[in-house]
Amino acid sequence: MTALRPVQPGRALVVLDGEPWRTVPLEALARAGVGKGVELDRERLRALRRELRRLEALGAAAAALRYRDRSAVELDARLARRGVARAERERALGTLERAGLVDDERFGAGRAAALAERGAGDALILDDLERRGLAAAVIAAALAGLEPETVRAARVVEARGRGAKTARFLAGKGFGEDAIEAAVASLPPDAIS
Repeated sequence: MTALRPVQPGRALVVLDGEPWRTVPLEALARAGVGKGVELDRERLRALRRELRRLEALGAAAAALRYRDRSAVELDARLARRGVARAERERALGTLERAGLVDDERFGAGRAAALAERGAGDALILDDLERRGLAAAVIAAALAGLEPETVRAARVVEARGRGAKTARFLAGKGFGEDAIEAAVASLPPDAIS
């Protein structure tokens, strides 16, 4: 390698034997041990390619996290759809977990609280968190952190009124039998349909 020419912040043009070769992130060059005067042999090229794949996976994962939090399983699936190899996905997820950017416990608690705030019952929240690939223990902790389902259902009943329509609404939102019974407790049996 005969030269490195900065072209933009964090990136440099690699010049090989006087000819421009490729623009590469400086971090990848440093981690691969590539610099001016260093022979770019097969071993260093492999190391550089590994670092480029690692940075690509981290960049794709960071972009996926830019607008909202995601579970590790969701992020892994997103990277897989982009064609990132399993080993690189695992490395990227491990890096992001160590940095605290991917945290299934935090994600599960936040997602459960958001759904509960929008009027969801425990069954709907459980289903949503399972579909997002969270572990059973994480889901249980997220549900345990919510106020009781009957209290949330009572708020819905207070806002919508007691009746069969509200009972159907609660059932559709994933509330359990106890919460629904509270909504229809004063109705005659023939009023529920």
